Amino acid sequence: MEQNAKLGDFLRTCRARLSPGEAGVNPDGGARRVPGLRRKEVARLSGVSVDYYTRLEQGRHPKVSEAVLDAVARALRLDDDERGHLFDIARPRTTRAGSPLTHVQRVRPEVLEMLDLFNGVAPAFVANHRQDVLAANQLSRALVTDWDVLPYRERNFARYVLFDPAARELFLNWDQVARSVVAKLRLEAGRHPDDALLTELIGKALVKVPEFSALWASHTVAQCSHGTQRLRHPVVGELTLHHESLSLPGDPDQTVYVYTVKPGSASAQALGLLASWSAPDAAPREDASRDLRFGSATLPE
Repeated sequence: MEQNAKLGDFLRTCRARLSPGEAGVNPDGGARRVPGLRRKEVARLSGVSVDYYTRLEQGRHPKVSEAVLDAVARALRLDDDERGHLFDIARPRTTRAGSPLTHVQRVRPEVLEMLDLFNGVAPAFVANHRQDVLAANQLSRALVTDWDVLPYRERNFARYVLFDPAARELFLNWDQVARSVVAKLRLEAGRHPDDALLTELIGKALVKVPEFSALWASHTVAQCSHGTQRLRHPVVGELTLHHESLSLPGDPDQTVYVYTVKPGSASAQALGLLASWSAPDAAPREDASRDLRFGSATLPE
């Protein structure tokens, strides 16, 4: 029932934000009582009956076909992330033995070496679908937060952004970063509906973070594979960084996030200063770093 409600909420939200003009629909006469498209307009664009679409939106069509979902995605002008989310919540998958949710994740030594190569040049870390930080280089820890000193359950980028007051001071565009974080959580919640730790994180955010409810209710989903972040670091001042996410084909539930700056910019100078400032601590902290890197993605209770 909960999954059916997610599907209905998502479809209604997407329908409400799409105007007839954007959808290429000639509005019917009379006053419109709903924002965006009407159900019958989505049904017509999708090539299904109004009754069929209504049952789909109400979660009363448990065996919807791929062809129909494709048609609805096109009618609602969904992007790739939104289309994938629609399929995830309409046809939820169950966790299989040996999946990332049922075994301890390890970051491969070769990936750790890659993080070390970035060190001194670009902050970088590895996270899983929940945004648990599985590995981080020294410059990343100096830029964002020292993941090493946090309890395992708190080594999570989303948790840091949403719960830690320091994040609101660090990110000058905190609202934008928070929206991206929530969009990613919404996307992954659709992909992993039986992930108890992810559900727990979302539940706590709904209770403790004032802005979270509205962001969650918007049903915005996004992979957040790249973007710009503006920071005010307590040591080196303001920086503007671009982040890219690099998927690891051999480790499908692990993503490398790398922050870069424009060469020759004030941000590049500030990042270089931060690298110099944090370098003396690198050697004494190596053992702690390795502990973090080989931490469990299914974090101990």
